[in-house]
Amino acid sequence: MSNVHIVLQGKGGVGKSLAASMLAQFLISRGETPLCIDTDPTNATFAGFKAFNVKKIALLENGDINPRNFDAMMELVAGTKDDVVIDSGASTYQPLSAYMFDSDAAEVIASLNHQLVLHTLVVGGQSMTDTIAGFASITDAFPAPAAIVAWLNPYHGPIEHEGKGFEQMKVYRDNKDRVAAIVTLPDLKRETFGADMRDMLADRKTFAEAIENPTLPLMQRHRLGRMRDSIFGELSKAAII
Repeated sequence: MSNVHIVLQGKGGVGKSLAASMLAQFLISRGETPLCIDTDPTNATFAGFKAFNVKKIALLENGDINPRNFDAMMELVAGTKDDVVIDSGASTYQPLSAYMFDSDAAEVIASLNHQLVLHTLVVGGQSMTDTIAGFASITDAFPAPAAIVAWLNPYHGPIEHEGKGFEQMKVYRDNKDRVAAIVTLPDLKRETFGADMRDMLADRKTFAEAIENPTLPLMQRHRLGRMRDSIFGELSKAAII
């Protein structure tokens, strides 16, 4: 069975394309050839990674899902036996969720012998409340057998409320049986690790491309290797991936 991974979150700027690129890189590191699709109508960050051979499909048109383009995406999914990684934009979240529900897309994906896996970001700082609400919304919009992977991104601050971490929060405890895995991104020191990661993503480079680039300073490549190992280690623990 192959997985159809869709990265969804209604809040912008929280790391959706980061998650999609990490997921694609991890699958490639295992010798797989994932089908990668970018549906973000405004910030096609994922499509900028040449290493992934990303297909760009504009699902959103005048605020609604374009049925023909959605059908074209589903044909791509139906035509592959490999895992699929789909990056969606913040503006696409609500209409895509509603359209997939109305069109029984999850059932169609299951009929293709694919497992639907929804990936959503939960961040710290000012956007924590919005991203937690987005996590809860996804559990409602995509019932089982769709699986959910929560990515915890502490870059903008700790993910905690009244001394409780994400796994102690009511929203998680109420939906624990729906969560197939939790991926915790490393808490990066902004001046070094954070800057290295930011530059790598801005250049639309993979870990492999950056680490093998002799023009980058030795210690920068070393730090990127440590980040790769940390993130891939998290992904390797997620049985659904």
